[in-house]
Amino acid sequence: MDRRSFLMSTVALGALAVGAPAAFAQDKLTILGSVPSLGFPFFVHMLNQIKVEAEAQGVNIIESDGQNSAPKQTADIESAIVQKVNAIVISPLDVNALAPAIEQAVAAGVPVVTIDRRVDGVEGILAHVGADNVKGGEAEAQALVDAFPNGAKIFHLQGQPGAGPAIDRNKGVHNVLDPVKDKYQIIFEQTANFARDQGLSVTEAGLAANGKPDAIICANDDMALGAMEACAARGFTDVKIYGFDALPEALVAVRDGKLAGTVEQFPGEQSRTAVRIAVAYAKDKTEPAEKLVLLTPIVIGKDNLDKAERLGEAQ
Repeated sequence: MDRRSFLMSTVALGALAVGAPAAFAQDKLTILGSVPSLGFPFFVHMLNQIKVEAEAQGVNIIESDGQNSAPKQTADIESAIVQKVNAIVISPLDVNALAPAIEQAVAAGVPVVTIDRRVDGVEGILAHVGADNVKGGEAEAQALVDAFPNGAKIFHLQGQPGAGPAIDRNKGVHNVLDPVKDKYQIIFEQTANFARDQGLSVTEAGLAANGKPDAIICANDDMALGAMEACAARGFTDVKIYGFDALPEALVAVRDGKLAGTVEQFPGEQSRTAVRIAVAYAKDKTEPAEKLVLLTPIVIGKDNLDKAERLGEAQ
């Protein structure tokens, strides 16, 4: 979509009708909280934490499920502008596709804070709060290297093309593994789009074509859990599989020895911090102390499960 002046389209006006409450208290600020897709447990948690902090801050929240569609998330932003929200807190589906809509919001004077996923090429975004996904990818790859001091054959399941975290995690993995590629060989590398079913099918294809690897490194937990299922079906229970996101189900798998590790990026803290920044600015134009807030991810294994943000949800 080309960048353009904002159009008050009927699509935009109706896009958030389902997610918005029938009426808001007029003395309260209203913010839009938007995530790429509630089909992913990670984003369910993130939106829940946006709501928790909005309630703590005493502001109304309009919830937006992008449904894994850039046009849908774009329409939700446009609708929020029409409704004259006081701020937008958003995890954009795609670093480029959401840029025009966010540019419209900035031009309309709506403060925008991005979380988890950045947006490229837009001036005037109030702040970005996220994890340092390059460091997260590096930590994930380093954990694999440490587990295999004599070298390893590796499958690498990459995230959704165009998504900021996928780009950065991939960079981090290669930062560590490329300099030692003679010893740590990536023999199969393909996107599985952050999806569990694709993690399963892509791993099955990799196993069929390349045989059993020593380890599988995945850009999120859903793909790791799919890869775990594919390996288990072949009896390859000793393949070390690494995920990213520290979902409760992945923490259980780490505890039970089915996953070797998962990367904790503290999405709840990201979400709550973003809301605090957005509300402070919407209330009295308080500028954030930093425009870029990056939390440092850590690898969660059996020995440090207590560091996981969502350990209490693991059953």
